[in-house]
Amino acid sequence: MSSFKHLHSALLELLRFGVLILVTFIEAFFIFQQWKFIFQFILLTCFLLVYVLRYYLMSKPQAVFLVDFSCFKPPSFCRVPFSTFLENASMIEYFDSESIAFMSKILTSSGLSEETYLPPALHYIPPKTHQQESIKEVQMVLFPIMEDLLSKTKLSSRDIDILIVNCSGFCPSPSLSSIIINKYSMKRDIMSYNLSGMGCSASALAIDLAENLLKTHKNSYAIVLSTEILSTGWYSGNEKPKLLINCLFRMGSAAILLTNKKEAKTSSKYKLLCTVRTQRAFEDKAYLAGIREEDSNGKLGVTLNRDLLQVVGETLRANITILGFRILPFTEKLLHGVSIFRKKFIQKSGEIYVPNFKNVIQHFCLPVSGRPLIREIAKGMKLSEKDMEPALMTLHRFGNQSSSSLWYELAYMEAKERLKKGDKIWQLGIGTGPKCNSVVLECLRPIIGESKKGPWADCIHQYPNMG
Repeated sequence: MSSFKHLHSALLELLRFGVLILVTFIEAFFIFQQWKFIFQFILLTCFLLVYVLRYYLMSKPQAVFLVDFSCFKPPSFCRVPFSTFLENASMIEYFDSESIAFMSKILTSSGLSEETYLPPALHYIPPKTHQQESIKEVQMVLFPIMEDLLSKTKLSSRDIDILIVNCSGFCPSPSLSSIIINKYSMKRDIMSYNLSGMGCSASALAIDLAENLLKTHKNSYAIVLSTEILSTGWYSGNEKPKLLINCLFRMGSAAILLTNKKEAKTSSKYKLLCTVRTQRAFEDKAYLAGIREEDSNGKLGVTLNRDLLQVVGETLRANITILGFRILPFTEKLLHGVSIFRKKFIQKSGEIYVPNFKNVIQHFCLPVSGRPLIREIAKGMKLSEKDMEPALMTLHRFGNQSSSSLWYELAYMEAKERLKKGDKIWQLGIGTGPKCNSVVLECLRPIIGESKKGPWADCIHQYPNMG
């Protein structure tokens, strides 16, 4: 396939050069024969018109389609009820009684159910957090979804031109993308990328990267693999801000296939409309709101500081402002702009008008970072309980799966058969850095028949569960 692409490109260049030589020869012939100027003018006009049209068509951005995606359903032996989690934690020597009580409180108020999963390495007492166990976890969460995605799209691993793997906390050498390439004997000229340290926003960021690559490399397939390896992120100390990660993060992974092939429009589920990226790492307060660091005893863990909610709000507002100017109707933009002007120069106590995104967006995939944050974001965006439902139910059933959570939310909507042709879906990822990434998709056809497959197959009838 790659050799064919190179040959095709070379032939096109040869054809362009041939046309240029032909036009030059004809023009020289006209001059030599002393033909009237009108013939030369017509020839040059036609030649310029063809090249202008070609430039216009070539500069038009290529459509990127999301063909399909797969989400990992952890095996039942990885399930970790609260009682099991707390019993195991109490048997681990490095946790004191205050830490156990704190984790118990977090679990009961988190919005998680008793059905979430932790990798086998964290079921041991004490947990196994060394390199080999993390590699086993990689194989457990990435191999099945890669195989499922290739199977349902009827592609070979050698058909893939671009591979992007994102995982924040685990960055081995060889890289995760190299592990996948080696396992599936992918072709030698595949473009591979490995994203680390990007937090819960990494999947949306990877989609943005894939989109930009597909705009450059024609007639290509790209796969994005999103996960978080939990065995390396386990915190074995007693500082409360760092214990939150142990309680909220759970197993999950997703594989997404994108392409710019024109013929994929008829078989794809979604079209990628736009992506928006914002970040605030340039501010110290924002940068330090969520950071992996050692505690006083040298134990590594992620600290979530008190400023986190404020920082998330500021980062989100910046992202929403840019996205709004891209997709909102003029009236919403005008109302928002006038309210900002009034607050700044006329009535400083006045409120800034929050644009109604529901005029253009029908479905929302919000960050699954905890029930309070989901509700706070929804409140700021004036979303209803129905809009929050996919995020709250994903948190309840699977926990916070970091970057891959967005795809479990989309799978929830599919299983509920809520997606109709023309519907717009907004995926919103917020992660450490801090950064905020938005992905807007358009549904190309009614999504039906997904309730009996995917991660929700055995439980979708039990949801929504608003308890």
